[in-house]
Amino acid sequence: MDLLQGEAFDDLFRTFERTAFHLEVQDTYHTPGESGPFHLFLNGQDDDLAWHRPWLALVREATSVGKAITRARVVTVPHGDYTRWGLTIAEHNITAGEDIRWLPRHIIDSAELTTDDYWLFDDNRVVFTVFAPDGAFKGGAATTDPVIVRHCRTVRDRVWEAAIPHAQYSVSDHTTA
Repeated sequence: MDLLQGEAFDDLFRTFERTAFHLEVQDTYHTPGESGPFHLFLNGQDDDLAWHRPWLALVREATSVGKAITRARVVTVPHGDYTRWGLTIAEHNITAGEDIRWLPRHIIDSAELTTDDYWLFDDNRVVFTVFAPDGAFKGGAATTDPVIVRHCRTVRDRVWEAAIPHAQYSVSDHTTA
């Protein structure tokens, strides 16, 4: 596996040809760049989203030329604070062009998931997200190993089929549990 960091990781979103799928399986992320905005949310304060603009620009750039970026978040119900915040941030990702779905953890057998988050690009490259012990994002471990790619495609297909589109999920009983 190759570790892609910084611009090399960001370039994945400029160079994929058709599809980029992201699976998130953790209920909480402790990335230092999100801690300030997350605390604003917890305190009911406004966020100018300056921290999020580079990602939103990458999404707009890719989707404006017909590429698809999809994301499935496997979450515990009832939601913790981080998931509740993620529901509000998702609106901005969707406006930029992402298609986001949510999957309550109790609906899927954990054996049908991966233990790590990953990106699947064009159905032929998997990039597992790598975090430091303090939660800092360190990049992505990339592979084109056909066995790993096939497994991640299978997981994606299962999760995507079972997951609930954001617009439906945000008004479902899962968000009020």
